[in-house]
Amino acid sequence: MSEHGFMRTDVTDLSLTDLMAQAGVLSQQGQVPVAIALYRAWLAVRVADPLRYVALFNLGVLHGSLQQPQEAEPLYREALRLQPTLLQARLNLGHALENQGKLDDAVAQWQQVLDELAAVPQPDVALQLHALNNLARALESAKRYDEAEAYMARSLQVEPDQSAVLQHYVHIRQKQCKWPVYQPIGDVTINRQLLSTSALAMLAAYDDPALQLLAARQFVHEKTQAPVPRKPRRVRQAGERIRIGYLSGDLCMHAVGLLTVELFELHDRSRFEVFGFCWSNDDGSPLRERLIKAFDHHVRIGHLSDEQAAQVIEACGIDILVDLQGLTSGARPNILMQRPAGAVQISYLGLPGTSALPTVDYIVADDFVFPPELEPFMTEKPLRLPRCYQVSDRQRDVGPPLTRAACGLPDDRFVFAAFNNNYKITPEVFATWMRILTQVPDSVLWLMADNRWSEQNLRDQAKVQGIDPARLIFAGRAFPAEYMARLALPDLFLDTLPYNAGTTANDILWMGTPILTCSGKTYISRMCGSLLTAVGLPDLITFSLAEYECKAVQLGRNPKRIASHKRYLDEHRRDSELFDMPQLVRDLETALTHSTHSVITSMSAMS
Repeated sequence: MSEHGFMRTDVTDLSLTDLMAQAGVLSQQGQVPVAIALYRAWLAVRVADPLRYVALFNLGVLHGSLQQPQEAEPLYREALRLQPTLLQARLNLGHALENQGKLDDAVAQWQQVLDELAAVPQPDVALQLHALNNLARALESAKRYDEAEAYMARSLQVEPDQSAVLQHYVHIRQKQCKWPVYQPIGDVTINRQLLSTSALAMLAAYDDPALQLLAARQFVHEKTQAPVPRKPRRVRQAGERIRIGYLSGDLCMHAVGLLTVELFELHDRSRFEVFGFCWSNDDGSPLRERLIKAFDHHVRIGHLSDEQAAQVIEACGIDILVDLQGLTSGARPNILMQRPAGAVQISYLGLPGTSALPTVDYIVADDFVFPPELEPFMTEKPLRLPRCYQVSDRQRDVGPPLTRAACGLPDDRFVFAAFNNNYKITPEVFATWMRILTQVPDSVLWLMADNRWSEQNLRDQAKVQGIDPARLIFAGRAFPAEYMARLALPDLFLDTLPYNAGTTANDILWMGTPILTCSGKTYISRMCGSLLTAVGLPDLITFSLAEYECKAVQLGRNPKRIASHKRYLDEHRRDSELFDMPQLVRDLETALTHSTHSVITSMSAMS
């Protein structure tokens, strides 16, 4: 090696083939900066080499591997100047631009790839799919849903067998309330779309535990490694505390962070040592700061591979690993598949349904949210709490009271509201809402404005069903404190089925407003009913959409009953089982301790 770290060869004499071979060896040895230096030395002396564009491209790839898009961009541009038909360089240029936040420029590059391929009699299908899928992914991330959907559809027409694209296609139609969600696309049948629906999208699509289990198993089959056999458990010394680890990428301004922060703070430190293994966004919020302080040990694992993260967890001697992520966006199930230190592994809050992960032993539940008939469709055993499965935060930030007029609401009309994410609204539920509005003539429906396509589609559907679209009022996004203050304004919230309100229902009840739910057959469709039971309002639980509609109409026509519910919540909610956080935390700790004993007994029986 020379003082620069590359092999003792005059780069002037190196052929491109030899250059690539030596740089490849260096890269495989983890010496990417040295490989970069080798390429730059070669380019400095081979300024007129006819294959210079190949070296420029390869150098750009190396800079990209080091997350250096600003260095990669000019290299790809120069390669394209020398060889304009090098479409792979244009694709990579798009990535470099996207990684610098230049989305429109990236989109233009990928679109140019498609334009150039369209002029070729037999285009390279792999390049075509790469460009189409890049466009779809980036535009979906930018919430340009209509454009993203169009590119997904084009991609599926080129190659129907793309499960990952189908997953996004189904969910993006849900987000836009584009009904029916399932429609044939070229050779892709409705049944094929159903089988490719993601675990999260399936939770909102069907109140069918078998389909939800199927979607979760499909995820596990496609995206996880083989499970590692359970390791010997750590032997705790007498008097040593149980070590609980929480695993999440949502310990920030997110529903999971909002619900769990007081749980972490209230754990009995004489019995438990609490770790947070986190790959969350550092969003700078007061909640994020509070979450970090709530742990005895806050361990960042975002920069680690799944295997490295599992090794860190194992080194910490964790006895109980609680997964707060499930199969949702940003999930890292392969950490769980490695069973760090043989810990008991438990699913909680992040995925309100089965994960189908064979290494997850339990899911936290209660008698209402997880009835016995659900057990055949859940791979996890229920870890049932005696009161309610859901923890919450009694210190949540609430802004000053708002007026209806300030939020664009009428003062003299009955206000129904539904603040769940728009993708949770199904055609059947929306049709029920429209019949409710028909039967309560002076009412309006206040909805969350997720995106302009869902807003327009919902207005169009209202008109089709004989409702003046003006009776649908859309609320824009708000900061958390203002959002909480809004929740006190409606007369009655209407829940969605099958994807019930979870954190949203907790917030609504905390603010003293009643919510009407319809409980179904799945864990996720019974969340709100669990909360209503714990807060003392089981009469707001229905078990069919017909019953739900009838009850909503009765309440909408009888403001005195609504006033009675609000008075009850004003007087009793903070003393209810739902918001008795010290007791809920003790319940959870008792259940967690029991889980460790059960696993030890099971392992002893097997041995």
